[in-house]
Amino acid sequence: MEKLTIGSKIPSITSSDQNGKEINLSQFNGKKLVVYFYPKDDTPGCTAQACSLRDNFEILVEKEIVILGVSADSAQAHTKFIEKYKLPFSLLADTEKEIIKAFGVWGSKKFMGRTYDGIHRTSFLFNEDSTLISVLDKPNTKDHANEILQTYKL
Repeated sequence: MEKLTIGSKIPSITSSDQNGKEINLSQFNGKKLVVYFYPKDDTPGCTAQACSLRDNFEILVEKEIVILGVSADSAQAHTKFIEKYKLPFSLLADTEKEIIKAFGVWGSKKFMGRTYDGIHRTSFLFNEDSTLISVLDKPNTKDHANEILQTYKL
């Protein structure tokens, strides 16, 4: 599965957020958009990453950056995760892995000597023209918001 490459346009895919609201990725044309993929709600690395974005959310909004998180968890799991950590951004429930596969972040992973298929932690940064300008492979979970700001040079 090939990962989206720099210069690609954002795929026009619709998915539901934690509240069941349908969101099409192409609806963010005209805005800076970060689509970040993470393996699982309420796990240590994923929580640190989400909280980095939460703790810097005002700055991100001030810089007109929209944040969307994506995992294969259900809307119900996303709702619990959002409520527990007071996350101020939407999480898309990609249970069918349509977005995950379109962005090319599903594949073989190794953990503790075991190989399995899963989501590769990756963030995609789009400009106001919905063009991919940067891919952050294995972002720093504790400092992800600053990585985004530095990448956008804000």
